[in-house]
Amino acid sequence: MTHDSTAVQLASSSSKANASGGWWRDAVIYQVYVRSFADSDGDGIGDLRGVRSRLPHLARLGVDAVWLTPFYVSPQADGGYDVADYRAVDPLFGDLSDADELVRAAHALGLRVIVDVVPNHTSEQHPWFRAALAGDPGARERYHFHPGRGPDGAEPPNDWESIFGGPAWTRVPDGDWYLHLFAPEQPDLDWDHPEVAAEFASVLRFWLDLGIDGFRIDVAHGMVKAPGLPDIGRGAQATLIGTEPLPFFDQDGVHEIHRSWRRLLDSYGGGRIGVAEAWAPTSERLALYVRPDELHQAFNFRFLNCPWDPAAMRTVIDESLAATTAVGAPTTWVLSNHDVVRHVTRYGGGARGLARARAAALLMLALPGSAYLYQGEELGLPEVADLPDRVRQDPAFRRGRRQPWDTDGPAGSEPRPEDPSEPEGQDGLRDGCRVPLPWSGAEPPYGFGPAGSWLPQPAGWGGLSVAAQTGDPHSTLELYRAALELRRAMPGLGAPEAGTGPGPGVDAAAVAGADASAEAPYGSHGPDGSYGPDGSYGPDGSYGPDACGMRWQSAPEGVLLFTRPGFACTLNTRPDPVELPAPGRPVLSSAPVETDGRTVRLPPDSCTWWSW
Repeated sequence: MTHDSTAVQLASSSSKANASGGWWRDAVIYQVYVRSFADSDGDGIGDLRGVRSRLPHLARLGVDAVWLTPFYVSPQADGGYDVADYRAVDPLFGDLSDADELVRAAHALGLRVIVDVVPNHTSEQHPWFRAALAGDPGARERYHFHPGRGPDGAEPPNDWESIFGGPAWTRVPDGDWYLHLFAPEQPDLDWDHPEVAAEFASVLRFWLDLGIDGFRIDVAHGMVKAPGLPDIGRGAQATLIGTEPLPFFDQDGVHEIHRSWRRLLDSYGGGRIGVAEAWAPTSERLALYVRPDELHQAFNFRFLNCPWDPAAMRTVIDESLAATTAVGAPTTWVLSNHDVVRHVTRYGGGARGLARARAAALLMLALPGSAYLYQGEELGLPEVADLPDRVRQDPAFRRGRRQPWDTDGPAGSEPRPEDPSEPEGQDGLRDGCRVPLPWSGAEPPYGFGPAGSWLPQPAGWGGLSVAAQTGDPHSTLELYRAALELRRAMPGLGAPEAGTGPGPGVDAAAVAGADASAEAPYGSHGPDGSYGPDGSYGPDGSYGPDACGMRWQSAPEGVLLFTRPGFACTLNTRPDPVELPAPGRPVLSSAPVETDGRTVRLPPDSCTWWSW
């Protein structure tokens, strides 16, 4: 079968109802890295008019919302995450009227719009920081300015390191030091100062009044620092993010900020949301950001970092669902974004990497909750790993330090150790996932814009363009389109509250096959192989209600199998085919499957959706 075989019959033009009434709970949200999406004016840099012109692609793809990376006035020291004016559009990307028209056009197509807000730090060119450098004591109180240690204060106030490498402190001419957890051009704000909170509340209102549907909160875990700014006592601190407690991240005080923002969002109505980009040491800590009175979603980076291993995947999925279900929130799933190596490459690259990436996408879209897509993943784009040094713009590259996402191995690998024999500056790898998209044509810039592109596009990307893949039933683009169409149409997919337990007709004991060590199958089943209808969890072993509507079933080694109402998903992570009893009728697969209706031969590195 090919992946377009049954999508038309099962698809519906309208989204299924969500029991909670929150559109975000099962939304598919598409990240646009504005610089690299579409260029309207020929300067080689993507802009808001370019985004607006390509919105029909997103509507046809079937996503629910678009998330835009920063387009505010900025010196662009870190791709716009160094903001000098939060209420104005940088001329690189257009003007405020372009932002307004984009929002209106998106809404006309049924797409919501989420924008980045950057509250942990400003640009060094922000009026507040310029006043601070000029010696204004009131302005300095809005940032973390402190005297140094040692003779004449010549040493930084503590041992904190920048995420981009080197000390997290820079000294100013009068002897004080200021904190910047990222680049020196990005000074950290002091959220203990009431003017900081008041300013950002005003910024949020400005964009909400323009019609924005929500905010992705950059470094949502970073605004509050531990009292006294204590030393950490060890180096390579960037590798500790998301794995160990740190005095500059995930402090309890950030939650009161997010509660105040939730009250502000709720006051507008219309389903305005806040999304936390938060790194936390555990799933339980991450779940604190999405308690009922805080934000609506938080990125699940543990899923992104998970290796191609069924046991690891199941553990991450189970722990993620358990943590968010405990606070009544949806889980989010993401495979790539603008800060990590694209997952086609992380999964091994080439044909194998693409096969795994396609399978992982179907797995992600079958899980309960909300999914995030990064621009170009629907085209199966690989990482561009051979960019010349002269074109790189990632500040981490220029500072010559590895990042938490910089590994030699597959997703989930440990960070590479430092190698002093490598040339300075070979570490920041984020440019490779930010190369502008191919839309059409056989040669660069592949329809990206009237001229070139700010990062060079590889030769041979013509076959990966939107135009080349449209209509090809075997293409990755059409796989994504079919999956999103089915996700809307099948009542058991998407929403965390979508039903309880599996439907009839799945013989879990038979599915276990020859795997004698597999756990006992869930649910009771009679002579016809169907599950008990009562939904109880009693002596007969039948199902009880499941908050996520999802149950794992026993499966051969290397295979994951779970069911949701009227639906089953199989993932074969092995490099060879696997035979097992068919869980139902195949409706979508990342690779052709062979089935006679009773048994199925799952291709290697593949994912298949089933219905009954």
